[in-house]
Amino acid sequence: MQKTAEEPKGPTSLQRGLRLLRVLAGAPPDGMRLSDLARLAGETEATAHRLARDLTAEGFVERTADRRYRVGLDFFSIAARAETADNLRDICRPALLRLSATLNDTIFLLVRSGLNVVCLDRADGPFPIRSFTGDIGGRIPLGMGQGSLVILAYLPPDEREEVIRFNLPRLIDRGPIDEAFLRTEIEKVLASGHAATDYGLLTGMIGVAVPIFDTTRRVVAALSVGTLTERLTAERRAKVVELLNREAEAIGRRLSPFDPALRHPARFLGGVRAPG
Repeated sequence: MQKTAEEPKGPTSLQRGLRLLRVLAGAPPDGMRLSDLARLAGETEATAHRLARDLTAEGFVERTADRRYRVGLDFFSIAARAETADNLRDICRPALLRLSATLNDTIFLLVRSGLNVVCLDRADGPFPIRSFTGDIGGRIPLGMGQGSLVILAYLPPDEREEVIRFNLPRLIDRGPIDEAFLRTEIEKVLASGHAATDYGLLTGMIGVAVPIFDTTRRVVAALSVGTLTERLTAERRAKVVELLNREAEAIGRRLSPFDPALRHPARFLGGVRAPG
């Protein structure tokens, strides 16, 4: 008997559960209602309830007294113990602490994850800062924010064009961002070596970012400062960029271009590869 081609299969329960976790990772601190969780995960409420119940039993999700769901402590415990293959966070941590202590500002380490960037680490300064990525683990589209922009700018041209093509619809309704704005800012980054774009979306906040290259001069991450607008005068910005570049160059000399986590940024931290 001739075998017929198998019908395409839908997502497995594991995939659906991971999708729920990803949605919950972006939930407010007080959690998310089941109806909202189901909608954002693309599931029926019955399926979302079953998956959330199973994840709760394993400690990855918790249910609040007012019947909202949020990420559980076991999830954070596992994430805190996880390390990337190149130990990038450990390599960069001393630099973040030095920069934060020297500048009295908040320092971010950002890495690419497919069409996004993820905040891999941060060292907080004394001033209250809002950022596009928020806390560690927060993600935004490539092209949004200074660290994200500097990574996008230094991608190989063909790859950069692919990212721009797929991300523009995700950026177009965010403040001043359109194709002309994005390409102009990329040109500024490539000319100056750093990003200091004011997107006008976080009132009173501004940032500066520089790329981190590996030993083959391939961009793998960004160091970024988040600060109050009045603290970043033109004179101070030049000094900030100098200090960021000094630390970025020292980090880059320690990064192996053969590390699998850095060679496959689309899979790094669970990212998705841009469609061909």
